[in-house]
Amino acid sequence: MNLILTDSQRSAAVERGLSAFLDEIVAIRRDLHRHPELAFQEKRTSGLVADLLTSWGFEVSRGIAGTGIVATLRRGQGERAIGLRADMDALPIEEATGLTYASRHKGFMHACGHDGHTAILLAAARFLAADGRFDGTLRLIFQPAEEIGAGARKMLSEGLFERFPVDAIFGLHNWPGVPAGRLGFVEGPAMASVDQANITVVGKGGHGAEPHLTVDPVLATASLITALQSLVSRNVDPQHMAVVTVGSIHGGQASNVIPESVSLRLTLRAFNGEVRRLLGERVQALARAQAESFGARADVDYRLGFPALVNHAAETDFARSAALKALGPDAVITDFKPRTASEDFAFFLEEKAGNYAFVGNGDSASLHSAEYDFNDAIIAPAARYWVRLVETFLA
Repeated sequence: MNLILTDSQRSAAVERGLSAFLDEIVAIRRDLHRHPELAFQEKRTSGLVADLLTSWGFEVSRGIAGTGIVATLRRGQGERAIGLRADMDALPIEEATGLTYASRHKGFMHACGHDGHTAILLAAARFLAADGRFDGTLRLIFQPAEEIGAGARKMLSEGLFERFPVDAIFGLHNWPGVPAGRLGFVEGPAMASVDQANITVVGKGGHGAEPHLTVDPVLATASLITALQSLVSRNVDPQHMAVVTVGSIHGGQASNVIPESVSLRLTLRAFNGEVRRLLGERVQALARAQAESFGARADVDYRLGFPALVNHAAETDFARSAALKALGPDAVITDFKPRTASEDFAFFLEEKAGNYAFVGNGDSASLHSAEYDFNDAIIAPAARYWVRLVETFLA
């Protein structure tokens, strides 16, 4: 009897296997949505995840980076190991979806789909534990605190890859506006770096009727905001991407009082490390020069966030091939473009070869919107991709 299955036969078997418990996974996803937890507070979430994985036969290590989990499953004698990562934390946003399973925690919600990412990986984990055909070591990484860019770094600082070695690591993120269940792959820079500048322009306050006796930080700040727009248009090579966003301005309380100071908060994004360095230098120099030209002073607190997410060529090609085998050519987007949002999975890719993919969430509200909801219809195809990736990598 021939027990070797073709790609299409194995894909059909995986699809049938996942469908047998898909309703349970959707219920878990919606339960997680009802109970969102912020960065490093994911105690209920990680406890639920760890208990499920333990019941399915995984060796589960808890408490990594506080609330993080690594689950390990070994088969055969293979020496290779693969890591798959899902994030677990929610956002400080008041939900406005009106869903029956909307957040029960006022002011918190899963507005980025991390509940869905967790559910996808759990679906794949359950199938692989029951019927996974691989030879080697599977490691599932459930990461806390992605939204504040701290979870990956903390897991690495606690020896993640020394304690749980992998040959490559893979992740994914849902993406609104992309057809549901279709997968996009980008070789090289796929998401931007993100840094933050907090600028305080300090002048001399006084009465609004006597501006000549003051040093007006509002006027200096207005000029600075306009000047900041020249960074991309006049300092960055037009062939490179850069974004400078002033997201917050605070200064003064009364219409007839010139305040002592005005504060700004900026984010800066780039795909290229040299552009990232240039933006940091120019923001600080420009802020100080603009303030001084008005007789004021600019205090700049420049904070590096996380680097651009750069996918490795061989692993990206491998992941794309696995998706094609799992889902067929119609489900893979061949010309997917990089995104200017940021993701702390970038730190993992600085340490290990791997790929970060994008899975369409369909016609949903945007990420980080109070009206966003993860599309449960994409759990099955994304889980099928994970299964094929593992079984091919650990063939």
